[in-house]
Amino acid sequence: MADRIVVDDSVFLLTRGYRVGHRIWRRVPRGSRSAPMRLLLDDALFVRGAEGVELFYDEDRIARSGAMPPLIQESLFGHGSVHSLDGDEHRHRKATFVEALYPDAQVDRLAPLLEQEWRREQSDWLGGGTRSAYDAAVGALGRAMMRWAGVPGTPGAKTRWAARQAQIVDGFGVPYSPEYLLAMTNRWWSDRHAQRLIEAVRSGALTTAEGTALHAWAWHRDRAGELLEPRLAGIELQNSFRPMIAVSRFVAFAAKELHDRPEWRQRIAAETAERGALTGGPLATAFAQEIRRAAPFVPMLPAWAKTDVELDGRRVAAGDRVVLDILGTNTDASSWERADEFDPERFVGVDDYESLAAFVPQGGGGVATGHRCPGEKLTIAALATAIAVLSDPRLTVREDGLRVNLRRMPTKPASGARVRAADAAPRCPFARR
Repeated sequence: MADRIVVDDSVFLLTRGYRVGHRIWRRVPRGSRSAPMRLLLDDALFVRGAEGVELFYDEDRIARSGAMPPLIQESLFGHGSVHSLDGDEHRHRKATFVEALYPDAQVDRLAPLLEQEWRREQSDWLGGGTRSAYDAAVGALGRAMMRWAGVPGTPGAKTRWAARQAQIVDGFGVPYSPEYLLAMTNRWWSDRHAQRLIEAVRSGALTTAEGTALHAWAWHRDRAGELLEPRLAGIELQNSFRPMIAVSRFVAFAAKELHDRPEWRQRIAAETAERGALTGGPLATAFAQEIRRAAPFVPMLPAWAKTDVELDGRRVAAGDRVVLDILGTNTDASSWERADEFDPERFVGVDDYESLAAFVPQGGGGVATGHRCPGEKLTIAALATAIAVLSDPRLTVREDGLRVNLRRMPTKPASGARVRAADAAPRCPFARR
């Protein structure tokens, strides 16, 4: 490959976190669409922007299977999940996700559950509760999504499982720490629990409604017409609702941005009051989209070049990695006006977000045929609902603890964004928070 480099960027990914992209782009002229990198001792091509997205999701030239480092694949997505598949096998498995998550009817089915669970958290805060925005979101989104998915259990049991799922997301990016070992423990427990749910449905011991994710994965058949092995079906069941629990990090970032932008809090609060509902507000939705664009979440995604590929005058050979700079694409100065400014106004009135080629917070390409997450509409609805709650003038987001560590992946405001009732009495500075 031209511009061959010797330094392995894997080390900098661990030590610099989300800043590693800036280091890589300094190797090439400003505005370049590709840059040389080295990942796990192999040559790779780092790409961004609409051109990078087009290349990365071209299945004639790019393959995903096996590109994700096993330490991440096994802990975050689970062994054998849809994220490791390509071609017809990927499309067949993906079709069940699309059917279970993507239709507007599924968003409509989730909306009242989001309303109920976030009202619960809102009431708790107004009553003196001290949970952070992040912790509240883990509970609210976890319970809502598990109810939506057809998962049985008490609210407390759902909250506890949601906390395990959140820790899996928290620990996958730090394989050098005890948090990763805890994530693997929670992965083992969750896989076993989900497998038992699948087996209970198949045996008739548990009844679940058609149209739910639990029903869909209990009876999903592979291309040969065979039911998925129960453990794998349970893994895909989790992949139907865990990404929503991961959205709790976006909720924490939303709390931070609302704290810094009181004018938007006022606008969204007025909209919510006028509509009489937490869900579906256009301004809250625009704010949610800008959070998804600007907040550091997924930094990059790897794939394999199936053939020799070239972008912007740089090439990699078949068998080398192509890495899409997700954060760099969402904040690319060549793709977005005022890319470095947080401005929800850019999404006001934008309904067809899938047509924005450089907007890939949850993957790109077609929903049915590519690797775009079919749960994006659910994510947007859930995040917008949280934003409506956090804009309540009776609540306040505390300023302390909003610092973000960009070296740590995944990241969030350090405190998770502490939320309190606006009229809460001052606490002793030496008391535990």
